Amino acid sequence: MLKRVYDWTMDKAASKNATAWLAGVSFAESSFFPLPPDLLLVPMVIANRAAAWRLAAICTLASVLGGVFGYAIGYFLYETLGRWVIDFYHLTDKFEAMRQTFLDYGAEILIIKGMTPIPYKLLTITAGVAQLNIWVFIGASILSRAMRFFLVAGLLRVFGEPIRRFIEERLTLVTSVVAVLLVGGFLVVKLI
Repeated sequence: MLKRVYDWTMDKAASKNATAWLAGVSFAESSFFPLPPDLLLVPMVIANRAAAWRLAAICTLASVLGGVFGYAIGYFLYETLGRWVIDFYHLTDKFEAMRQTFLDYGAEILIIKGMTPIPYKLLTITAGVAQLNIWVFIGASILSRAMRFFLVAGLLRVFGEPIRRFIEERLTLVTSVVAVLLVGGFLVVKLI
């Protein structure tokens, strides 16, 4: 099934409606779709490096809007739709563990984990169930998703094809390093 979805996504990246597909996949990935928008973003930036910032902005905006939809699923529809999405992706154990920590560290979790390959839908639905302040949720989502998509687009814009291979092989490492630097910065600010 994932192979078919992957092939479908790659086909959409090359279509004349690629930008609309990028926005749609970015929105859907934040609440229910299994594949990240990077699968469209990477080939689109490689094909048109001058459009990197515009494409990253589209990913960010659509992802945050999709995140608000995921938040609403968790807040209003967890017992029906939300639980089904979590169960479908076999994320129940991770969900229950994350649910409790969202009460104390929701913004920090969104900023750090929103940049990683952890399914963002898990974060958005959990934030809704935990009833994280919606404005904190939106702010943290904008920050984490923008950092993720602009980092990918920027590296591709500057380095092109070689960085695509590096990112695809080491996406977790790249986003984890950025997340550690960001959290370190927040800790330094809090300690000063």
